[in-house]
Amino acid sequence: QVQLVESGGGWVQPGGSLGLSCAASGSIFSIYVMGWYRQAPGTQRELVAVIYPVGHTNYADSVKGRFTISRDNAKNTVYLQMNSLKPEDTAVYYCNARLNGVDSWGQGTHVTVST
Repeated sequence: QVQLVESGGGWVQPGGSLGLSCAASGSIFSIYVMGWYRQAPGTQRELVAVIYPVGHTNYADSVKGRFTISRDNAKNTVYLQMNSLKPEDTAVYYCNARLNGVDSWGQGTHVTVST
């Protein structure tokens, strides 16, 4: 398994931007499918964005055009750049690594979008 540590959460006003990072260790990062999920209070965890080893990406409809996922295999890090943030983006954001159906999760980082 791979160990994941997220950073970069915080508070931002609506319309603002935040960038999240997820540093991985313990395995061969480049072969993992990496994703960002989020969970708001009282809701189920949902997929935000995913990036495959060769760089193909998918996004939830709610964040398309606003969020960008990227990875730097040399730094064992995956990023989530979040622009034009909305109050409904408020959640705990989790980094995920998946290989052969096995998931590893980070501890989560809080993102709050409010005035």
